[in-house]
Amino acid sequence: MKRALITGVTGQDGAYLAKFLLAKNYEVFGLLRRSGSADIIDERLRWLGIAGQVGMLDGNLTDLSSLIRIMQEVKPDEVYNLGAQSFVKSSWNQPILTGMVTGMGTTNMLEAVRIAAPKARFYQASSSEMYGLIQQSPQNESTPFYPRSPYAVSKLYAHWTTVNYRESFGLHASSGILFNHESPLRGIEFVTRKVTDAVARIKLGLTQELELGNLDAQRDWGHASDYVRAMWLMLQQETPGDYVVATGRTTSVRDMCRIAFAHVGLDWQKFVKTSQAFLRPAEVDLLLGDASKARTVLGWQPQIPLEAMIAEMVDADLERHRKRSA
Repeated sequence: MKRALITGVTGQDGAYLAKFLLAKNYEVFGLLRRSGSADIIDERLRWLGIAGQVGMLDGNLTDLSSLIRIMQEVKPDEVYNLGAQSFVKSSWNQPILTGMVTGMGTTNMLEAVRIAAPKARFYQASSSEMYGLIQQSPQNESTPFYPRSPYAVSKLYAHWTTVNYRESFGLHASSGILFNHESPLRGIEFVTRKVTDAVARIKLGLTQELELGNLDAQRDWGHASDYVRAMWLMLQQETPGDYVVATGRTTSVRDMCRIAFAHVGLDWQKFVKTSQAFLRPAEVDLLLGDASKARTVLGWQPQIPLEAMIAEMVDADLERHRKRSA
């Protein structure tokens, strides 16, 4: 039985990855950052029905000693570093925290692997936000990076640190440059979930409008359950490497709203308002990924189309609010 350690296990990707690995008969461990909300922190794992099947270990990405201890305890075959301060908008308000957790946290993880589990295969969650002010479209593994937020800068640092540890110390370390991926487990602060939650509340008569920022921003949106499969495939390869993971389809926030509202028979234009308060200091206008390498080398391709994903998210939010109102 293989052993996997996941940082960020209580987040969207970590929860789906844990479920995926458990189905493959892995023994799965998760890094748990202590907080006052410990009673609800495993909500996503509970939603997927796997909360009791993941071994939770106290640790923190900013505390190297805790990471070394965990590596020594778990002796993992695979390490998935998904933990981060991952909300882009917050990174302008908390740039130092974002750099410490998202950037230096990855260095700490790599050091812990190098010192205590050098045979483990390591996955780094890189981000399409690193492309920022895009230099070419679609974006692939050779596209120059131009980060436009403290979050993206921190992710870029983590990405190149992973490459450096691979080349300097011979670690089996791979990065997935993941484009936007969503699900019913997406945090409410992210635009897709903000939209689907608002659609549900408007449909049920709990609110009357939805305020958003830039409706023209375009993203390459896929389903998180498809993307965690790509993470695993990277660590099954003989040779480590970096891979873009994307659908190859870009959609504007405006069109995403149209799809979500149409799923419940509503006209989005009657409910969506724009507000300057939700505009970013520096916008990323267009992201469109070219996942040719992942398709060719990993045999990966997305299976859940955008419309089905949005419908699933809206339905899940409808169910949540109906339960709360019951």
